[in-house]
Amino acid sequence: MTSVSLPVDAFITDNPIYKRAFTLANHGKSAPYEHLEFLGDRVLGLILADMLYHHFPHETEGDWAMRFTLLAQEITLAEIAKQIGLPKRLITSDNTLRQNNSVLSDVCEALIAAIYLDQGIEKARYFVRTWWTPLLNRSHETIKDSKSALQEWAQKRQKMPQYTTLERKGPDHAPQFTVEVKINGFGETQAVGHSKKDAEQKAAKQLLDKLSEE
Repeated sequence: MTSVSLPVDAFITDNPIYKRAFTLANHGKSAPYEHLEFLGDRVLGLILADMLYHHFPHETEGDWAMRFTLLAQEITLAEIAKQIGLPKRLITSDNTLRQNNSVLSDVCEALIAAIYLDQGIEKARYFVRTWWTPLLNRSHETIKDSKSALQEWAQKRQKMPQYTTLERKGPDHAPQFTVEVKINGFGETQAVGHSKKDAEQKAAKQLLDKLSEE
């Protein structure tokens, strides 16, 4: 990932909303950042969609969708979170969470929401453009989402992936879905995500990784 010299401090004020964005759950209670994460996910989605619309005006909606998947997926947000130093900003007594990609991804979205609420959409847009612009021109092979890649792998062997939602739990504002993907004769994997789509993508990637090792 391309290095960016602008520090994250340039986007953070003394507004207490940033402390809320960085505070994790304690003693089984809901994490303070969860509501911000919900909003940040939508703000990020809008800004990324706008960036794709203007950077790639001649591409199809399908091309945009593949690029969007790459830019908005958990691992991308976690990588950016680490790059801008979010692990050291987390307020938690459990230091293992500072390297948890799921947590870092969520907190990154919470930070985007905090910037939006504190300073407006243009500052939030500036933040996203600063760290996401270097990722826009990754190749289509890199951009291809895991579900599409797994489907192509299976079709070459005259098979089709089968996705099953095994469980949904958690409050409405922060649900968790457990999804299983299976290819008969080749194996299956399970994954957890904040949406069915997210869980399916994670399960597909895990199965692809498993198949590539065999």
